[in-house]
Amino acid sequence: VQLQASGGGLVQAGGSLTLSCAASGRTFSIYNMAWFRQAPGKEREFVVRIIWSDGTTVSADSVKGRFTISRDKAKNTVYLQMNSLKPDDTAVYHCAARRNSAQTLYDYWGQGTQVTVSS
Repeated sequence: VQLQASGGGLVQAGGSLTLSCAASGRTFSIYNMAWFRQAPGKEREFVVRIIWSDGTTVSADSVKGRFTISRDKAKNTVYLQMNSLKPDDTAVYHCAARRNSAQTLYDYWGQGTQVTVSS
């Protein structure tokens, strides 16, 4: 499975941005996809995930009510709609996929896309 992320950029605080992650290859093996982010000098952190089959989502407390993950099964693409962005949301965002729920680690990672929120 290959993951291609896009959509990052520079936005003012309070603004919105949408990230996309297109999956290709053996996409039938995907159990769920997720977004993680890593800010300079900080560890990578979980943001949000979605189960591919039924669309069930889980979000980190820091983004609840502001970020929404969705998927388009026909396009094998997940989206991250980010609203009410804050400077603390500045990070490199990575999409990831794993093959089953029993795993802690994700099997596949896309390249990062930079999101910068100015104050």
